[in-house]
Amino acid sequence: MNPRKRHVPGRFLALATIPLSLSLLTGCFSEAAPASSSGSGERLSVAMLQPPRSGLSPLSDDAFKLSRWATAETLVVLDDEGEALPALATEWTQDDETTWRFTVRQDVRFHNGNELTADSVVNSLQHAIDATPVPRILDGVEMTVRADGDDVVITTAEPDPLLPHRLSSPQLAVLDAEAYTDNGVDPAGTGTGPFELTAVDGVVGATLDRYDDYWGEAAHAAGIDVKFVPDGTARAAALRTGEADIVEAIPAGQAASISDDLIIEVPMPRTNTLYLNTETGPFADPAVRAAAREAIDRAAIVESVYEGRADVAEGLLGPALPWAAGYRDDPDYQEVLEGRAETADVDGTKITLGTFTDRAELPEVAVMIEQQLEAVGFDVQQDVREYQFIEADALDGKFDAFILSRATVLDSGDPVAYFASDYTCEGGFSIAQLCSPDVDTAISQAAQTEPGEDRQRASMIAEAEVLATDAAIPLLHERVIQGETARVTDAARDPRERILVTADTRLDAAQ
Repeated sequence: MNPRKRHVPGRFLALATIPLSLSLLTGCFSEAAPASSSGSGERLSVAMLQPPRSGLSPLSDDAFKLSRWATAETLVVLDDEGEALPALATEWTQDDETTWRFTVRQDVRFHNGNELTADSVVNSLQHAIDATPVPRILDGVEMTVRADGDDVVITTAEPDPLLPHRLSSPQLAVLDAEAYTDNGVDPAGTGTGPFELTAVDGVVGATLDRYDDYWGEAAHAAGIDVKFVPDGTARAAALRTGEADIVEAIPAGQAASISDDLIIEVPMPRTNTLYLNTETGPFADPAVRAAAREAIDRAAIVESVYEGRADVAEGLLGPALPWAAGYRDDPDYQEVLEGRAETADVDGTKITLGTFTDRAELPEVAVMIEQQLEAVGFDVQQDVREYQFIEADALDGKFDAFILSRATVLDSGDPVAYFASDYTCEGGFSIAQLCSPDVDTAISQAAQTEPGEDRQRASMIAEAEVLATDAAIPLLHERVIQGETARVTDAARDPRERILVTADTRLDAAQ
């Protein structure tokens, strides 16, 4: 095999090094903290949906907060088309099918002043490899890392054509060695991004200041202040009153109360799915799962709960991946679906249905799902809590059914990692508790296929295999509704929810 080298010229490098950032407002919304003495520009206030669930550890989903705050960076980033571009790595080569070499960017310092080296990259990646649970992006991936001069050499047990894309996951962010302690991972003062995390107030908020020695383009804003606001009505109110400059995840039910000039609607790779427990309880029977699938009226949920601001799901992958729909007419795809079970008589079948309150629409979706299931004979008992208090029970299989809003290409820009995590026997996020040889084979084949149309088709066959089990009933594909006041300039509108504030994001002078 000929070595393949990935080097991105200047016009792409500029795109790749756009910093990511976000801010935490502490306490109630209040006047912004004063600008740092070493720079110009006002501070940005941001209202976010969910508080940290794992103390802002980059080895958890909290990594995406660090990414959106532009405080932690990765070796690689993705452009709008999902193409891998340089970040803390300037280039990479593939020496053979299982060995990759990444050149570490020079003259980069962590926020504590320590220098970024190949050794520090290896240290961060090794902590991710050794983590329990392993970050989703590494599910099913065996790899070793070592430093070789200014290079990091990564060897995988099996050929992995998407390795550079994997390294773009915020869960593989590079922090200084001081971040890794016996008590967990502390990202404060140990990242490399244009904003330094300087203060954290539990699940309430945090503060970031512009890092003046940043290796790339200096941030316009002097800092960012973020408040976690799980209540969607409160987030919408903060936007209307101007108390928050940028607000993520405006609930669809609140959008009508806000001026159209203040909201941006973007189709996103996020699917609301009803997961059915295939291991224990009534849904261990495929025929009972089929009865649930036939009972669900997706269009009614979209029109009622989302007021038409979502797309009815035809599969696990939605319109944010425009290539997906065309493959559903493939004869092989249709043949897989023909293997679905016939529906059973479920009169009086008792089931538990769980979901969480952090996304304002989901409790309403749960009410409609309960009504639709009870209409065909199910006896439904709901359990609705904050996500941080319900996730462990969902993953332990303590519900018969669970409604989840799930990003499908969040980690690598490719859906195969999501399939592997949620639907394989060894998946680390298997709410459906699914273990099917046919599903595992299809996902494995997709994972081994080179990027391009062949991989897309293999991914869709994997989708069909999952749908054929009725372990997951896709309901709808969300559109992100982001709020920005009139003064906000150049905020990111990112369907992958990796970036929100960039180095260019700023507040224009008051009009």
